[in-house]
Amino acid sequence: MNTIFSPYKIKNINIKNRIVLPPMVRFSLVKKDGLVTKELVNWYEDVARNGVGLIIVEASCVASDGKLRPNQIGIWDDSFIPGLSEIAKICHKWNVPAIIQIHHAGFKEDIATVEEKVLDNILDQFLEAFRRAKKCGFDGIEIHGAHTYLLSQLNSHLWNTRKDKYGGNFQKRMYFNKELIERTRDLFDEDFILAYRMGGNEPHLEDGVEIARYLESIGVDLLHVSSGVPDPAYKSEIKIDLPEEFPLDWVIYLGTEIKKHVDIPVIGVRKIKTEKDASWLIENGYLDFVAIGRGLIARPHWMKWAKKQFKRRKNLLFKK
Repeated sequence: MNTIFSPYKIKNINIKNRIVLPPMVRFSLVKKDGLVTKELVNWYEDVARNGVGLIIVEASCVASDGKLRPNQIGIWDDSFIPGLSEIAKICHKWNVPAIIQIHHAGFKEDIATVEEKVLDNILDQFLEAFRRAKKCGFDGIEIHGAHTYLLSQLNSHLWNTRKDKYGGNFQKRMYFNKELIERTRDLFDEDFILAYRMGGNEPHLEDGVEIARYLESIGVDLLHVSSGVPDPAYKSEIKIDLPEEFPLDWVIYLGTEIKKHVDIPVIGVRKIKTEKDASWLIENGYLDFVAIGRGLIARPHWMKWAKKQFKRRKNLLFKK
């Protein structure tokens, strides 16, 4: 039986356990120039030093006009390479693979009216950002295709009602993803992972399953299932029909369901804070990896704490 402490290998990348630091955008540690700060490097070192299995570096923007907020790290020109390289180096110092999330905030509901040449230009910016990411020494790239940002907008049949190459039927809504992956395929050798953070509800679970299968078919190595453009019919925080018996968050449920339909590994994320919940997901085969976000911000030594909790829980079970 696998546990949260079991190793995993993707291509040639050895991951020593099943706990992932998801891309947590640390606005308080970044200035408006988008450059990596010493404080940001130190925070990643705290997490790496304490034994997490995989680090996904926070959303790095491909364009100065595509940020979430002014103080978000960038990757839109070569001036960002030195700082980002420091993060990769500090993770490797502690034997933790690090991949970097590549991001553009997009245009929300207006995605249907954006000029085609604007999207062409952003696609080129993604291509350039991918090549910079590899120069920085990371172990891979995560495409940000969730949370109603650019790729999520394009993937969504609610918002993407375009009539050009970027929208229409499912294949056209996937055009940006396919072009991006096909035109950077030379980067993804056995030492470089391609991950994708996707919306499991885009807007429904069945749409998420279709997207996941497609991404696997075009070469994605690792799926990170989060939320997408929701169905507006859901007025509460929960944006899907969640079975009453499922004990955890609805976004985690999306990940567990999507895992049933793909052969590549799946990361689940959202509101997992305890070792017990993370272990339940891994030990029962519901997920391959569990992302701990706010828990690792509050407690960078979460892995050491979890190991103590794990041993205590197993000892109690053994005594019973």
